[in-house]
Amino acid sequence: MRHIIVVDDPAEWPIKIRGVELCSAKSYLTEDTYRKARNIKIYNLCKSYRYQSFGYYVSLLAAARHHKPVPTVSTIQDLKSQSLVRFVSEDLEELIQKSLEGLKSKEFTLSIYFGHNTAKRYDKLSTHLFKLFQCPLLRAEFEFTTKWQLQSIRPLSALEISESHYPFVISFAKRFFQDRNISTKKEVVYNFDLAILVNPEEKLPPSNENALKKFIKAANQEGMSAELITRDDFGRLAQFDALFIRETTAVNHHTYRFARRAKAEGLVVIDEPDSILKCSNKIYLAELLQNHHIRVPKTLIVHRDNIKKVGTTIGFPCILKEPDSAFSLGVKKAKTSSELLDQLENMWQKSDLVIAQEFLPTDFDWRIGIIDKTPIFACKYHMAKDHWQITKNQAKGGPLDGKVESVELSHVPEDVINTALKAANLIGGSLYGVDIKHENNKCYVIEINDNPNVDCGYEDKELGMKLYSTIMQVFRDRIEKRKLKNQTS
Repeated sequence: MRHIIVVDDPAEWPIKIRGVELCSAKSYLTEDTYRKARNIKIYNLCKSYRYQSFGYYVSLLAAARHHKPVPTVSTIQDLKSQSLVRFVSEDLEELIQKSLEGLKSKEFTLSIYFGHNTAKRYDKLSTHLFKLFQCPLLRAEFEFTTKWQLQSIRPLSALEISESHYPFVISFAKRFFQDRNISTKKEVVYNFDLAILVNPEEKLPPSNENALKKFIKAANQEGMSAELITRDDFGRLAQFDALFIRETTAVNHHTYRFARRAKAEGLVVIDEPDSILKCSNKIYLAELLQNHHIRVPKTLIVHRDNIKKVGTTIGFPCILKEPDSAFSLGVKKAKTSSELLDQLENMWQKSDLVIAQEFLPTDFDWRIGIIDKTPIFACKYHMAKDHWQITKNQAKGGPLDGKVESVELSHVPEDVINTALKAANLIGGSLYGVDIKHENNKCYVIEINDNPNVDCGYEDKELGMKLYSTIMQVFRDRIEKRKLKNQTS
């Protein structure tokens, strides 16, 4: 991949980096050699990004040419958004207070050069802001009232850099490009770039470390470069062709913001925001499945005015679910009216509505993995030892899981497969895990998961590497279709 820095006047730009080209904004915008070029990444360091300026058009046309600009037009707009600045200030509050603690002034200006500041104590804050707002040169303004708050953040012109800072800027720029393995040596060229969103601190991630390695290997085999990213990389999304979310999703969460931003940037996204929105709320799923005549356990949406109906409609014991529960968390069993009231009082602290369902004891639940409206794997999730759920959450020693038994799709009862497909297709064509209880020749849908587990040694035991390749092929096919559509439209 060619890496090109675009500036207003190359003669005024003092940084020369091996393996990185330099060109003027006018040349980039007007010359056919750049317009027709492929496999390019543009670093837009023009003096101004104001609307319809040269700097604005460099990022705008770079996106149209699929040249992966930094910053993107979306980032340029984000830098003008006060609501987003307030959100960032809240999200990074602890880091901001720690970094600026002890300052005597009520105002503070932070200059960020390629993710760094000349003072080491501000480096971590600089790096976080740079990851959120992918712009090589930034200036952030902070103000102290009762605490430090970010007031604004804007692009910084090279002309605004203090002359005494130039050695630092040159050093940071060289380090920035070296970290991206830019060299004149021939390297493997991939057709597309895939971002895999993970949370290294998550205790129960949807994919374990070995599974992530296999996803990366499968992506490479499909002609895609794959990179693990975290919530700090929000500002980098436009540099990729696709986003694969391998972190537990929720609507009021950065995973949903990532999905929405990726979709807005034109990336292929799994799981896309609509699926997160629909699958994250069990009340929505209960209504959806019942309205389409898909069998579920007897279900009642419980609020403070219909508590008595639980006993008469559902009976005891019954299962209570918080609308956004996951991994058996927020799912309780009530054996009596007294237990029901106690559990509901706790749950109503989070949500005005709670799901109550009849208890259907089985030795295992079926999990059917589906992508692109096609079944790709099947498992039996056995209940944890001496427990009624797949996962037993313990106060000490961490969660205890039941056995996961991978099953060849041809050995799964046909009605289980058909029910899973019918349920998943109501959500969309993304990646889903449909949980089903098969009792007395009847299928009961328990859950539709928008980011089902794909763990090495468990869900992949029957298919091995083929499971990862199948999912990566869907990404590749969707990216190619999107590229073709963009070229012909």
